[in-house]
Amino acid sequence: MENSAINDGGLRERKRAQTRAAISAVARSLTAQRGLNGFTVEEACEQAGISRRTFFNYFHTKEDAVIGSFSDELPEEALEAFHRNPARAIGTISDSLLSALRRFTLAVLERSTVSPSEIRQLIAAVTAEPQLLGRLTREGEVRERQFAELIAAREGLTADHPEIIMAAAVFGAVTKKTSKQFFSEENTEPYRELLDQNLKAARALFAQPLDTNPVEPQKDQP
Repeated sequence: MENSAINDGGLRERKRAQTRAAISAVARSLTAQRGLNGFTVEEACEQAGISRRTFFNYFHTKEDAVIGSFSDELPEEALEAFHRNPARAIGTISDSLLSALRRFTLAVLERSTVSPSEIRQLIAAVTAEPQLLGRLTREGEVRERQFAELIAAREGLTADHPEIIMAAAVFGAVTKKTSKQFFSEENTEPYRELLDQNLKAARALFAQPLDTNPVEPQKDQP
């Protein structure tokens, strides 16, 4: 009986995810072709094969449907592994943070239900309707703050600690660049390889010695 209930629940969730993805795919396609104001909710519903009521059960506006649902809960097992026993000195980040962030990112990606085609659909819609970029930027800022809080909790530091802020910003920039490469039409490399390549490049830069002495102005030669 319990297994049946679990299976039924899982089936319902999969169907909901499929319906949500279908609505977003139609909304993105129509936006890429006509812009946000070039189609109605009714047209999107007709193409998706759903009722108006179903549309509003999933999304409040056409804009919401285009952006879609990219903020699913993080996998519990990935979170547990990320927080597991970081050895650290007091007041600074642990030596294992970079490796933990890498493993966590790959674990989240492997469990993601968002396909490359969905990302490309979203890019096409945002290209056609630049006002969506502001929405994505705001959501990105929220996610960066949440990411900093996640790192801070693991490291036992505050989210406004300079090393936490930089860890979130730099690692976030690396993953953003990696995702842009991975989801491009011409890409043939696995995400893992692109991520490792970019992390190694970033490490090569930040492993360099930092000369903080003031630069002396050069005197004009006589």
